[in-house]
Amino acid sequence: MAPLVPTVLSNEFSLVVALIAGIGFGFTLEQAGFSSTKKLVGLFYGYDFTVLKVFFTAGVTAMIGVLLFAHFGILDLNMIYINPTFLKSALVGGAIMGLGFVIGGFCPGTSVCAASIGKLDGLAFVFGSALGVLFFVEAYPIFEKIYVADAWGPVLVNEKLGMSKIVFAFLLTAFAFTAFYISRIIENRINSIQVKLTTEKKIIYSSAVGIAFVVLAVIAFMPDSKSRLESKINHDLQQKDVSSVMVTPDKLANEIVNNYYKINIIDVRDAEAFKAYHIPFAINIPVEKLTGNEWKEILEQNHKANYFYADNLNDAKKAYLLAMRIGKAENYILNESGTTFNKMFNEIVHPEENAGKDEMNTYHFRIKAASDMATLTEALKNSSQPVVAKTSKIKGGC
Repeated sequence: MAPLVPTVLSNEFSLVVALIAGIGFGFTLEQAGFSSTKKLVGLFYGYDFTVLKVFFTAGVTAMIGVLLFAHFGILDLNMIYINPTFLKSALVGGAIMGLGFVIGGFCPGTSVCAASIGKLDGLAFVFGSALGVLFFVEAYPIFEKIYVADAWGPVLVNEKLGMSKIVFAFLLTAFAFTAFYISRIIENRINSIQVKLTTEKKIIYSSAVGIAFVVLAVIAFMPDSKSRLESKINHDLQQKDVSSVMVTPDKLANEIVNNYYKINIIDVRDAEAFKAYHIPFAINIPVEKLTGNEWKEILEQNHKANYFYADNLNDAKKAYLLAMRIGKAENYILNESGTTFNKMFNEIVHPEENAGKDEMNTYHFRIKAASDMATLTEALKNSSQPVVAKTSKIKGGC
């Protein structure tokens, strides 16, 4: 559940994709008439609302797409970078940009679009924008206080309004389609014409509205991927027999001593319990974080067996079932807790004098295994945790 970079596209190839997307975006802007100041400023004078329609359409489409992808587990919303809000500078900057839009007829993006096809007014606007940026940089100490004032952090509009993402999406989509209808009425009055929609266009527009609200309804009322997975795991906990994959502490200790390089020992307890004590070479992945993108490689690899354990056997079973659902590695469950494992190998009690042969053999095995594990841990202490792929939030935008 993550953006395409770097899980699907490499960082290097993403630059090629960005170049192609940028060319396509510029071509679309020019074909839509956004290199024309007359069309762009029509929004402010009421005779052409193309800018409002295009940006509202883009915003609503992106919003619904993001919510839909997140709902089905394709996109991890936590990896999307949210620009921090500085209220005063946003208001002042918005006013300056709006004034510049009215006077110059361009916004920064459309000015580059116009300049790229050789329009002199577009070139002049780009040059003026560069001067403005240079002036701001040089005079930054003067503007710094207002620039950083009212820092709200990476907040979302729906959070400030106290509503869920899906409720806000319904309201914004309804507002957008209402704005489209009202803007058409204003255009007709300002231009003193009555443009009637053809039957074909009415069907297209009605279908677009219907599809948008149907998709939002699916997101709102259909269980998301996490809920469905949780339901499947709870069902598996009740129905599946996992006795065939349960291993004893002695078996696991033997694997650690002889085949430590062929196994992953996964401690699914919280970080505090892991820090207090954990089995040698264990990796700490709390069960609620097991589906995280950073652990995907461990669960999907097929050259190492994964051994899950917890203080609560039910948690270890849940982790095992999750791993079986979302990965393809060979998985096992330790049939005892980490605390029991610790007592068996680090708090060994010598058998009584009349102990049988099997009991003495087990005692000697555990003494040797404990010593071997301690030696291995010291020798390989820098490799006890795997290298975790660092995930960073994708930044971008206009």
